[in-house]
Amino acid sequence: MRYKFFTREGGVSEGLYASLNCGPGSKDNPYHVAENRRRAAQSFGLEEDKLNTLYQIHSADVLTLDAPLRERPKADAMVTKKKDLMLGILTADCTPVLFHDPVAKVIGAAHAGWKGAQGGIVQNTVAAMVKLGADAPNIRAFIGPTIQQRSYEVGSEFFDRFPPVEQHMLFVPSAREDHFMFDLPAYVRLKLIALGITHIENQGLDTCSNEAQYFSYRRATLRTEPDYGRQLSAIMLQE
Repeated sequence: MRYKFFTREGGVSEGLYASLNCGPGSKDNPYHVAENRRRAAQSFGLEEDKLNTLYQIHSADVLTLDAPLRERPKADAMVTKKKDLMLGILTADCTPVLFHDPVAKVIGAAHAGWKGAQGGIVQNTVAAMVKLGADAPNIRAFIGPTIQQRSYEVGSEFFDRFPPVEQHMLFVPSAREDHFMFDLPAYVRLKLIALGITHIENQGLDTCSNEAQYFSYRRATLRTEPDYGRQLSAIMLQE
């Protein structure tokens, strides 16, 4: 198994998208995006067509892959037991989660924003892996760069979406009245633990505050920038 959480470095895109923007849904030059994706796939020893990414919609939908995708279907996670299929998740603050069962040789990759996490994307990804022979206690989960609590201010209407026990665990008061700081990666971790997954690695890297390394939707929004790039997180089974 091989996995990598790419940064924004090492590509050819310019301006807001500099430099390794792998998001075809952005307004970047499509030729630049294609070259960036080619470079990412090449780093895994593959051709670009073996890099599979989705049209992510903050859903709980999971695809099981037996062959490379020919288009970008709407979903937010993929699983496979086929070798040399690169599963890629695109993020710009949401949480990328990569999964590996080394016994059953099954992998998965999920895009977990708060909406997807609340809707069941983590549970559904693990369930799809189990259908391929994985066993939850054997699964290793890797949480990549994502917006951290210190950068994720929300209003009271967001806070009220969560039950009291999660409010206590996941939020701290903000400096602004009736605002809170939300811990998205901790929320994802809670979902993993509830499934019996105990081997969890969390990089703890903040996409919003680390502009040199990562794209960030929130940072772009606060600056009223017209668009933003997406970084890639990828995993693949090997011989």
